[in-house]
Amino acid sequence: MQAGEPVADLAARRGDFVRWIRETVGDAWRGGWRVHDVRTEAAFPEVGSAAAFIITGSSSSVTERAPWMLRTEEYVRQLIAARRPLLGICFGHQIMAQACGGNVTKNPRGREIGTQHVTRLGDDPLFKGLPASFDVSETHVDAVAKVPSDARVLASTSMDPVAAFAIGPVARAVQFHPEVDADAMRGYVLARSPILRSEGLDADAILASVREAPHAHALLRNFVREFVGTGEA
Repeated sequence: MQAGEPVADLAARRGDFVRWIRETVGDAWRGGWRVHDVRTEAAFPEVGSAAAFIITGSSSSVTERAPWMLRTEEYVRQLIAARRPLLGICFGHQIMAQACGGNVTKNPRGREIGTQHVTRLGDDPLFKGLPASFDVSETHVDAVAKVPSDARVLASTSMDPVAAFAIGPVARAVQFHPEVDADAMRGYVLARSPILRSEGLDADAILASVREAPHAHALLRNFVREFVGTGEA
């Protein structure tokens, strides 16, 4: 479920979020892939037509409440009600929260970008084999200010108390980007440097602190292995 693209320079050099997700999942999933751009008016796939669903990131803000976002929220509710495995990434995390009765606002703590440290708040299959805290790649301004009443918060960062959450048995959401490697993260910091400086942030220091986030990559594969399966017949 494609909701956006990476910044232009990265997209030209590395492809889109869908490609990054596929490459990170690797052979954890051996079945096929289908892309549905949620920003179009094309009908959503039947909820039972795929083994699982992943909502990508986006430069758009859930707070815009655009018609395509409202259509996506309704579809999210259908997927959760049908207990279809669902993973929201960044914008996907936020729209899942909004769809289920939560609230998304501009983070009062400011922009979160670069390599950040996430801390687990409890056990979940999504974190299988991962340490209590680990590095992740982040680039976002909005955050989940209020979680849905039936959500369970799974992780936090120093700037975001809702870095990941669970709804029901097979719906998960992460504010960070498990598909983003250090090269892509540096590309984002460079692209956002003028904005970062205008906000009083040290873009050079953020860029220098970017690291690989292998545990976050493993989390994306965990979603497939623990909630979906291999895709083999």
